[in-house]
Amino acid sequence: MLITTLNEFIIERQADFPYAKGELSRLLSHIGIAAKVVNRAVNKAGLSDILGEVGSRNIQGEDQKKLDVFANQKFINGLQGSSECCGIASEENEEIIIFDDEMGRNGKYVVAMDPLDGSSNIEVNVSIGTIFAIYRRLSPVGHRAKIDDFLQAGSNQVAAGYIIYGSSTMMVYTTGRGVNGFTLDPSIGEFCLSHPNMTMPSVGFIYSVNEGSYLKFPNGVKKYIKYCQENDEQTKRPYKSRYIGSLVADFHRNLMLGGIFMYPHTAEYPTGKLRLLYECNPMAFIVEQAGGRASDGMGKRILDMIPIELHQRAPLFIGSRNMIAKVEEFMVNFPDER
Repeated sequence: MLITTLNEFIIERQADFPYAKGELSRLLSHIGIAAKVVNRAVNKAGLSDILGEVGSRNIQGEDQKKLDVFANQKFINGLQGSSECCGIASEENEEIIIFDDEMGRNGKYVVAMDPLDGSSNIEVNVSIGTIFAIYRRLSPVGHRAKIDDFLQAGSNQVAAGYIIYGSSTMMVYTTGRGVNGFTLDPSIGEFCLSHPNMTMPSVGFIYSVNEGSYLKFPNGVKKYIKYCQENDEQTKRPYKSRYIGSLVADFHRNLMLGGIFMYPHTAEYPTGKLRLLYECNPMAFIVEQAGGRASDGMGKRILDMIPIELHQRAPLFIGSRNMIAKVEEFMVNFPDER
């Protein structure tokens, strides 16, 4: 059986981006290397002093875990070492991180990332992940990166992906020409192509939402959840309810099997909770390349949203096309009372 490694695959696809001249390929390769370092730490977390909290909070007001800080630093180091990245926006940092040396100023790309998604699950051995989005910089090459380099619509992404640290470790990414998945083979220390040309079923039967917050949801979401739970042989309902509480894990399952992940706005988070730049946008880019859809629940495409601040939040409805269309129908037909 012929094995294709991540680096081999990236090099083979380099011709898809004649403007990049290898820079994007090197950047993706360095993300893969950082992912292997983080994976090693995740796999031995219970055997080393890397579990627990560090006693500080990130810009989101969330308690930082030791692995959050570790993963953040490893990806920063890896991206800086690539010499192709001029700056990073991370969930763990209030401001953008600018690489203000000669290599950094000459970098053609910026990266927005959630270095460890689902970190509340770290200590109970549940799948967690890393999410990243890559954009071509807008500011002139040779100068310092600027905030405007990051405040771009998701449709401008040149690449996006995630790494899931689970029963096996996978890296799934797209450069706008389909979605491909690579599984880490620990025996050789390489990501190997295992899921070529991934597509999401257009019809799904799994819904993923934190039903513990049901009373806080918009009326349309409440009605849709009840719809999912009703018996109907023609539409194969009731649907299965599956919720892990880790965006990467929930999304990955639904990508493989078909389904919908919902994180609507609530009274507590009137504009949504997930971050647009480094959670919603990369997942939306991936799902569209796989044949699915991502919207705000009211018909607005996630990738068309223009961010105005670094840690901007947004509601997210993402998954199989039939399920997104149906929940949007409920959101329109059952508006909240004013």
